Amino acid sequence: MIKARFGDRLDGWLEAALPFLFRRPINPNALTVTGTAISIAAGAAFASGRFGWGAIGILVGGVFDLVDGVIARKHGIATPFGAFLDSTLDRLADMAILLGIMLHYAAQGDAGTVLLGGVALIASVMTSYAKARAEQFLPSFSGGFLERGERLGVVGLGAVSGQMVPALWFLAIAGSGTVAYRFFVAHREMAKLAPKLADPNLGEHLG
Repeated sequence: MIKARFGDRLDGWLEAALPFLFRRPINPNALTVTGTAISIAAGAAFASGRFGWGAIGILVGGVFDLVDGVIARKHGIATPFGAFLDSTLDRLADMAILLGIMLHYAAQGDAGTVLLGGVALIASVMTSYAKARAEQFLPSFSGGFLERGERLGVVGLGAVSGQMVPALWFLAIAGSGTVAYRFFVAHREMAKLAPKLADPNLGEHLG
C-alpha cells in the first residue's frame, strides 16, 4: 500500500535524503544481503528481549531494502537475479523478525502469544506468496491493506511503544484479511482469463 501510493516519489526522496549513496554505482545485491543480515540481527534482538534494538534493526534494514532497488534503477544495473534475490531475502527477513518475537515469548512460557505470532508469520508469508503466484498468470496483481512496509511498521511501533501483543493481534487479523482478499481478487481476475489459462500441465508448476 505504501509503495503503491508513493512508489513513484520514493526514489527521488531517497536520493535527496542519502545523496552519498548515489554518487557511484554500488552493488545492489550487496546492499540487499546487508539489509537482510541487519533484519536477522533485529530478530535476534527481539528474541533476547531488546525490543528497542529490534526496532532500530527493522528501520535500518528497511532503508537498505529501499535503497538497493533505487540504486539499481538509477545506474541501469537492475537484473532479474537482483529482483529474485531481493524478493526472496525479504521473506527471510520477515520470518526472522517474527520468529525472534515468538522466541522471546516462548522463553517467557507465553504459548498464546507464540501461537499469535505464528499466525502473523503465516499470514505474512501467504500474503507475499499469493502475489507471486498470481503474477505468473496476471500482468499485475496487488490488493489488501497489510503489505510488507505496513507489517514492518506495525512491528516497529509495537516494539517502541511496549504494545507488541496488540501489534501481533493486528498483524494476525489484518494479515489474514489481506490473504483472503488476495484470494478473492485472484479468483475474480483469473476467471476472466479462464479460457486462456487452460493448461493441463498447470499442476506441474506448483513446486
